[in-house]
Amino acid sequence: MTYKALFSRALALDPERLHFAAHSHHLWPDASFDGQVRAWVEANHFADRKWDLIFGDVVPEAQRHVAKELNLPDPETVVFAPNTHDFLIRIFSGWETKPVRILTTDGEFHAFRRQAERWEESGEAVVTRVPLEPFDTFDDRFTAAARAGGHDVIVVSQVFFKTGQAIGCIDDLAALAKPEGPWVIVDGYHGFMATPTDLSAVADRIFYVTGGYKYAMTGEGAGLLHAPHGYCTRPVVTGWFAEFGNLMGPPEGVQYRGDAGRFWGATFDATPLYRFNGVRRMLDEQALTTADISAHADRLSARFAQALASGACGALGEATVLNPVTGDNAPRARFLALKHRDAQSWRARLLEANVVTDVRDDVIRFGFGLYQTEEDVDRLIAVCRRLF
Repeated sequence: MTYKALFSRALALDPERLHFAAHSHHLWPDASFDGQVRAWVEANHFADRKWDLIFGDVVPEAQRHVAKELNLPDPETVVFAPNTHDFLIRIFSGWETKPVRILTTDGEFHAFRRQAERWEESGEAVVTRVPLEPFDTFDDRFTAAARAGGHDVIVVSQVFFKTGQAIGCIDDLAALAKPEGPWVIVDGYHGFMATPTDLSAVADRIFYVTGGYKYAMTGEGAGLLHAPHGYCTRPVVTGWFAEFGNLMGPPEGVQYRGDAGRFWGATFDATPLYRFNGVRRMLDEQALTTADISAHADRLSARFAQALASGACGALGEATVLNPVTGDNAPRARFLALKHRDAQSWRARLLEANVVTDVRDDVIRFGFGLYQTEEDVDRLIAVCRRLF
């Protein structure tokens, strides 16, 4: 089945392009264009009353969509920001004893990796990093390190951005979380709307941070956070939107909203939330769930993986597939990660042939999504065979 009609505007801009970076810069569906236009129209129609509409309608709708996707008991545990880095800064600011003791991995995305390294340089953090490899034992090793204690905040990806490998220890980590510490932060950037995610059993104990740039098909500016009640109730880095609503705290001091709104920043562009709501409405109208989209992507991924294994993609078949398609319905990324010393040059040659992938060091990633078909994968295979 083809879903290309849902992406007619994006695909028409470069009809010959093969875009296999759905995990990186996902093409935007037509519904996001409609959301963009709606944001402009309503901002100008409502003018000074715009924020009443945004906080009375747009934000609550987006919260409901996120809560439905993650099976959260309470939509008001969801808050939005321009990016996930904003939330990391605000959460960590709420841990007031320094240096903060962090347990994490050597495979986290750059937003946190870079910030953690800088905190180390400045003496604000002491960071312990558990290696991803060997990944077969990662869950046990990371959980053991967390249980050993001595950490204030635990940060780990649901699905690792470079390798596409997914963890299976969220429940075990959540069991350790307490309002007085440790806090557990799960980076869901390659998990949210990429693989079915049910947080109902751990929603009262973990932070979950992600955004709309990738699998939510929404573009930049729609970072989101699920924040459990009672954890980090007074972030030091705080914006003025956090002082609207049901306030808590000493009357003589700075007060905060009692829900996830305690993590609001200051004035922001609501357009990405319009796009997000538009995309989610589209999916509902099409009766498309994350499980459905993942199954479609897995079929395409498996088709490409079979071609790699058979030698139909030339030298690409020599690469190590870090996250093979197993067919067991286990959580996984929507991309294949191929490790090889020639990954950088492979990506460059593919780009010259108008085939878009992306590369991280010696790992080239091929991402699969709704706007691709089996015929597109066959075209990709043919290009790879010709080039390599």
